[in-house]
Amino acid sequence: MSYIYVSTIGQDSHRFCSAEEQNGQRELVLGGLVIPGEKALAGNSDADVVLHALTNAVSGLTGINVLGASADKLCLDQGITDSREYLKLALADLGKWQICHISISIEAKKPKLMPWIDDIRKSVADLFGITAGSVTMTATTGEGLTDFGRGLGMQALCIISARKPDTDI
Repeated sequence: MSYIYVSTIGQDSHRFCSAEEQNGQRELVLGGLVIPGEKALAGNSDADVVLHALTNAVSGLTGINVLGASADKLCLDQGITDSREYLKLALADLGKWQICHISISIEAKKPKLMPWIDDIRKSVADLFGITAGSVTMTATTGEGLTDFGRGLGMQALCIISARKPDTDI
């Protein structure tokens, strides 16, 4: 069988909550995991920059934009703030596309993510139905050259590689 292979990129960023916004109610969520004891990211949803970047990459593959009107409807109208639900909505549009590999890069001064990388990789792999070995993740401070590297927020970039059968051959 012959396949068509493509890669898509996704990006998302959020600033950290102010003390008033966090107010003991919000937690930092990355890749669907709560990172305890860390400053949360600001947003209408849980502001999971990893899952938002992945949702954008899936939307780049399918051509159907989920973050925006669809996610806002879930979040603002139905109170669904869990970004895993937005990703599931995007994944429902995959059709014959099969995800082969995911690469994630986070830029942030804090928190230190090394202790969480394997757990985030497994969480993402479970959401996509692939092995954790097919998900890679790096983290950088960017040497403080951006607001993310200066500790004002986080940015996630990801690349998804996918394939589907080439039905024209």
